[in-house]
Amino acid sequence: MLFRAQGLLAALWGGLLLCVAFMAAPSAFAVLEKAQAGLLVGRLFAQEAHLSLAAALLLMMMDRRMTRDSELSAVRAEFLLPAAALFCTVLGYFALQPLMAAARAGEGSWSFMSLHAVSFALYGLKTLAVLALAWRCSGRAP
Repeated sequence: MLFRAQGLLAALWGGLLLCVAFMAAPSAFAVLEKAQAGLLVGRLFAQEAHLSLAAALLLMMMDRRMTRDSELSAVRAEFLLPAAALFCTVLGYFALQPLMAAARAGEGSWSFMSLHAVSFALYGLKTLAVLALAWRCSGRAP
């Protein structure tokens, strides 16, 4: 049952990431003023970041449990992919958001756009890691 729960959680997480990136954020900027859209999208990404922390930790704990209960290798893609997504979340949201706020206020050595580009790239890497995990879990027999 843990195999199926792992696959379901990875698929739901991947769907959330795709929905925020391709539907929610563009739609906000399409119908709202730029400042209002920025506030809405910032809130969406804050909620997504916290959900990503929880999902990554749950998936990593599930994998540890499955490797403990079987003769699977201790270091597997099913552990490394959510760990990579966790790293991207911590760096891309929790580390870069304060720097982006400072850059928006005219402080710091990096521009807002360059920090936004780094954040965008980390979000993309996180999405790819989660989708790869969902793909791996879907093809595995319990």
